[in-house]
Amino acid sequence: MKHMTYDVLVIGGGPAGLMAANAASAQGARVCLVEKGNKLGRKLIISGGGRCNVTNAKELPDLIKQMPGNGRFMHSAFAQFNNQDIVRFFEELGVALKEEDRGRMFPVSDKAITVAQALIDVLKRQGVEIRLQAPVRQLVVEDGVCRGAVLQTGETISAASVIVAVGGCSVPQTGSTGDGYRWAEAAGHTIAELYPTEVPLTASDSFIRDKSLQGLSLRAIEMTLHDPKGKKINTQEGDMIFTHFGISGPAALRMGHYVSVSRRKFGPSPLLLTIDLMPEKSMDDIFRESWSLLEEQPKKAVKNVLKGYLPERLIGLLLGMAAIAEDTTLSNMSKQNWQTLAKTIKALPLTITGTLSIEEAFITGGGVSVKEIDPKTMQSKLVSGLYFAGEVMDVHAHTGGYNITIAFSSGYVAGMHAGQASLCYQA
Repeated sequence: MKHMTYDVLVIGGGPAGLMAANAASAQGARVCLVEKGNKLGRKLIISGGGRCNVTNAKELPDLIKQMPGNGRFMHSAFAQFNNQDIVRFFEELGVALKEEDRGRMFPVSDKAITVAQALIDVLKRQGVEIRLQAPVRQLVVEDGVCRGAVLQTGETISAASVIVAVGGCSVPQTGSTGDGYRWAEAAGHTIAELYPTEVPLTASDSFIRDKSLQGLSLRAIEMTLHDPKGKKINTQEGDMIFTHFGISGPAALRMGHYVSVSRRKFGPSPLLLTIDLMPEKSMDDIFRESWSLLEEQPKKAVKNVLKGYLPERLIGLLLGMAAIAEDTTLSNMSKQNWQTLAKTIKALPLTITGTLSIEEAFITGGGVSVKEIDPKTMQSKLVSGLYFAGEVMDVHAHTGGYNITIAFSSGYVAGMHAGQASLCYQA
């Protein structure tokens, strides 16, 4: 079979792999990038709703706080290539960026293809050989050294350094089907348990099952997850949407991490999640404001009084939870029941039964143990010449440009050090 030799072999054409190939070739290394699919940057192109949230402009301490999956592992990588470096990198390639809410950075074009094409173009200028539809069968590891990889065709590609940047198990249509875990495990690495994160939540409440709220979006809410004993686990704020299976949207996706971790800890027991519909107001504020509306319109049915104050599709549900008939007027209203209504507005309960599957998640939790990866270089501590980058590692973050920041940063660091090491090996 054909046998090719390079300084650096990068496996995976997603954001981590593309950045790794760029960094390695920038060192002067001969680089080959292999991708199992028929195009590069498939996950990149669909990220950020097709707009590509390339990074987040938050200060580094705040950046790390948004990475609940071993975010501290990224400190050394960010010291070498951080979010500001990512911004400079793309702007120097001619990709103008803009900052939106919560520090999210997008291309001015609002098109993810702008970002992907800029990366692909720089690889071509730097002489990277790109091999599409070239799935890898296994790594070549001999005497504790990674010496290349064997393709499914039987062809061997030899390299002084190999970077595995194939993603996790989520969004498998982009090519992330868990191959990297199998290769890493065969090389002696520990794979931390895989689980869905940044994932919609499932719920069993009757108003979810009957789909009466499906499609209803709520803005600027707060949701709090509780463990089976009632203790608060985490609070997330932002937007959400009711679905036919539960809830989704940015706040729910971020909560997905904590639901998955809690279910691994407590088992399949349902978890209470409460939604604060008006986090900027106290329960007393809500009681006074809404009671005043009732007093101003004493002959109106309460369901009509509350229109404009609450999302209309929620009014019947909230009144029912407070044991208030929808046609009740002021003269028949109990202040105790109204207090219950205010309390429910501050803590609308949902019974969370879990999340969608790992394939339906945006990000995979777990992966190659970071205890076995050098955070300064992304090189394996067990196998010389083997590097990891991106989602294949047991590192993940919330939505908002944080996961792609991990991918670009770890990819750059892996590529830079792999390129330097392979040239030293040559010398």
